[in-house]
Amino acid sequence: MNTLEVVREEERGIYLEAGADGEILLPAKEVAEGTRRGDMLDVFIYRDSSDRLIATTWEPKAMVGDFAVLEVTQVTAHGAFLDWGLVKDLMLPFGEQKRKVSQGVNVVVRVYVDEETRRIVATTRLGRFLGKTQRRYLENEEVEIMIVDRTDLGYRVVVEGEDWGLIYHNQIFQALEVGQRLKAYVYVTRSDGKIDLMLQKPGPEKAMDLSQQILTRLEQSGGFSELGDKADPSAILAAYNVSKKTYKRALSQLFKERKIVFEEGGIRLVK
Repeated sequence: MNTLEVVREEERGIYLEAGADGEILLPAKEVAEGTRRGDMLDVFIYRDSSDRLIATTWEPKAMVGDFAVLEVTQVTAHGAFLDWGLVKDLMLPFGEQKRKVSQGVNVVVRVYVDEETRRIVATTRLGRFLGKTQRRYLENEEVEIMIVDRTDLGYRVVVEGEDWGLIYHNQIFQALEVGQRLKAYVYVTRSDGKIDLMLQKPGPEKAMDLSQQILTRLEQSGGFSELGDKADPSAILAAYNVSKKTYKRALSQLFKERKIVFEEGGIRLVK
């Protein structure tokens, strides 16, 4: 996105000053009533079907440097085209398709500028944009991730838009979808630079958060819960979205603090 000044008006639209790129047209259909010379407008710049720079007040679903999940609107002899929220669809060239795509499917892509054509395009070959910064992650560090795909080992993710990561199946206690963005925690950085992650906050901090949730639910349910230390793991997962091991650790801490007692068939809040 760019903030550019209106420098002149014509019937076809207004022109914006873009420095070394000269004046760029914002089509008349996108010009708000009352817009005048000297106004500063927030616009997105891309190339139209004639390869000319053009401005739009629409903000695309993904910009250069972003990873995103976009729907394939059509497949032609020139490549696939993706809905990225603008009038002109985003091209996904055949050579940039790791696997052949078809109309109507959603694909995870990285948006970039092709050095040869200078056009904004997409690629499903994500690897060449990852692992370049040699960033060092700390154990238990909180990071932003995007789910890319499901493998035999777990879910592959993009970490902080910079590196490959993996969440193993035995660390997953919630439904995940391709394209989903969420927080995760670094478990270990492997020798190949890839990162193993956890979705649950590690150690005592997670137990403390969960402990408060348990106390709140006990207060709301009259002081008793059937979810004791012998409860079925699926019931614990449904109620608190954590593993039984994590749940039992939180119960143990509450018991030590004399906030709950264990009874036949559940736990009770200590008044």
